[in-house]
Amino acid sequence: MHADPAAAMRKKKKFLYAAGGFDIPFLIILLAILVIGLVCLYSASYVYAFYNNDGDSFFYIKKQLIFAALGIVAMFALSFVDYHRWHRFAWILWVFSILLLGAVLLMPARSGIHRWIRIPGIGQFQPSEVAKFSLILLFSHLISLNYKRISTFTGGFLPLLGILMVTCGLVFLEPHLSGTILICMLGLVLMFVGGCRLRYLFLIVLLGASAVFFAVFVLHYEQERIDVWLHPLEVYTRDAAGRNEAWQTVQSLFTIGSGGLLGQGLGNSRQKHLFLPEPQNDFIFAVVCEELGFIGAALILLLFALLIWRGFVIAMNAPDKFGSVLAIGLTAQIGIQVILNIAVVTNSMPNTGISLPFFSYGGTSLVMLLAQMGIVLAISRQSRLKKG
Repeated sequence: MHADPAAAMRKKKKFLYAAGGFDIPFLIILLAILVIGLVCLYSASYVYAFYNNDGDSFFYIKKQLIFAALGIVAMFALSFVDYHRWHRFAWILWVFSILLLGAVLLMPARSGIHRWIRIPGIGQFQPSEVAKFSLILLFSHLISLNYKRISTFTGGFLPLLGILMVTCGLVFLEPHLSGTILICMLGLVLMFVGGCRLRYLFLIVLLGASAVFFAVFVLHYEQERIDVWLHPLEVYTRDAAGRNEAWQTVQSLFTIGSGGLLGQGLGNSRQKHLFLPEPQNDFIFAVVCEELGFIGAALILLLFALLIWRGFVIAMNAPDKFGSVLAIGLTAQIGIQVILNIAVVTNSMPNTGISLPFFSYGGTSLVMLLAQMGIVLAISRQSRLKKG
């Protein structure tokens, strides 16, 4: 029997695809951010870990290294997978994420918040991390299939708006204000690059602003956090002997201010000695500012900017609309999350809990982000193969 020429050609293409090179600058910048993030995490966390985990100063960094290893394996594995295969999982993954977001509302609250699902023997994870990726994937899928009608209201904009409102609504109920803002901004970015009319996007901004205004000033949603944001020192001084709800925000500002231009030196933060609560999580950037100073923090932000720029270059050179929108969405998520995290740390927005990508402690976030970067590498790999 003679081999099918078409089948042989498909196998050859698959081999060439697997052997194609990915975007090296993107990978180098990403790994540099990851390594720096792990070093800063250990520096920020070892004091808190010692006092809260039976003298184990390495508690957080050990776990984070395991998550980083898993994420790197996932990243390189996904970089060899044809990203077009994600089309078939777009709706399934989004529906799954919606079910998870609904399930987390039934979980026991921690400090009045429903954000984590605990899996016995494994640990806990945040469904909102899955929701971010599923939204990016589904929007990319729909925009690429429907790009000729995406500028219309009923055929393009309205379905995307419905998906966005369902996702944001469930995250909002956790409550998770910064997560809601992040997902809403992601949706706006994807609609914009997908070709939705600006007047429709302005409608989302208007609806979102109205919803936030109603929730905050009528329903008093997250009222304590809003009060701390608007009047941090006033709330802080209500109870000078205790640590009230403004303590973390005010201590974060003290931490940033004590860094100066050049910082106290890596490992020499004073505020992490139980003054700044949980410095390994959302407020790790404050410790980075204290230890590395303005210059060190600015260089880290420059690395993030270079990573985002390189991701957009990959998007612009993607072989098709799906790859382009997907790469932009995955890259924009990092950029938006960095901006929101710094806004929280500097009290430019309410403290609602949002991590700094590749720096903050958290297994779900780190593994998901690295896996998503693997998809971006896959897009760059196929772009280079197409050019070749």
